[in-house]
Amino acid sequence: MDITLILSSLVVYGGVAAASLFVVLAITIYLTTKPFPIIERVQEEETYNDTITKTRSQFPKIDDPHSVNLSVVVPAYNEEERLPPMLDEALEFLEKRTKEYSSYKYEIIIVSDGSKDNTVKLAEKYVQKYGSDKLRCLNLIKNRGKGGAVRLGILSSRGATILFADADGASKFEDLVKLEAALKEMTKYNPINQPHETSTSEAIVIGSRAHLEKESLATRSLFRNILMYGFHFLVWLFTVKGIKDTQCGFKLFTRKAADICFQSLHVNRWAFDVELLYIAQKLNIPISEIPIRWTEIEGSKVTPIISWIQMGCDLGLIWLRYQIGAWKIKYKRT
Repeated sequence: MDITLILSSLVVYGGVAAASLFVVLAITIYLTTKPFPIIERVQEEETYNDTITKTRSQFPKIDDPHSVNLSVVVPAYNEEERLPPMLDEALEFLEKRTKEYSSYKYEIIIVSDGSKDNTVKLAEKYVQKYGSDKLRCLNLIKNRGKGGAVRLGILSSRGATILFADADGASKFEDLVKLEAALKEMTKYNPINQPHETSTSEAIVIGSRAHLEKESLATRSLFRNILMYGFHFLVWLFTVKGIKDTQCGFKLFTRKAADICFQSLHVNRWAFDVELLYIAQKLNIPISEIPIRWTEIEGSKVTPIISWIQMGCDLGLIWLRYQIGAWKIKYKRT
């Protein structure tokens, strides 16, 4: 038999087999997937230590009206060592702002994502020092993953604007000013003295490290650079267009935008940022990407090769689930 004919037959049969497997996978996913996320939360996770009443009080809900200017949500898994410098920097900035603007109010919500170290004890020390009106600890009994922790923190927040910031302090907290300036330009409202108007607007501003990429290329191995570019390509191919850095842990939302996006978020782990921005783009919520300062901090929970491969697989599954209608986006706006 002619070798060309054999190879052609293998290609045809291989293609048919691959297509059949893809169809079976798609059908299986569609039949076994819930269209909207099911948010699990046990009773112990619905309250916080209230330093005023000296009891456990109920967290508010995201669909309640705002009562502070800014909520800062900090997801933390075993972060007893890296968390204090980040909190000290954030609190110094925010306390200074409250002195400059008498009506300005903020809160920081530390979300311990099933930590096994002293993260919760550390957070509660800060709560006792600053009071629960400014700082609260949401102690998740079961680990949810970063995306799940951020979502539950945001659903428990009071801010007209909501920032989620990584616990490692890799981003300079004072760069919040840059994000707020972009938000003001997008919404035409000042988040400092027009919190109500800001809270009811729809806009997202994300910190970006893309401008630092050239410098980082020289310090990484060729293999890691290939993986990084591969991940960026998959993000562009399957989900988010026009955003250079989807993974920076410094993102600012208006309250309405956070409510709309997080009610449809399915992914609980590292790729949640990508799905979040994908949802925002599908709903035509304006997104601005702003360069910020960033320093790599030791102790990262991300294992570069394994995490990037896992996120790459997640990206393909995000695309597939939305394409076949297994996942849906809640379009309802209030």
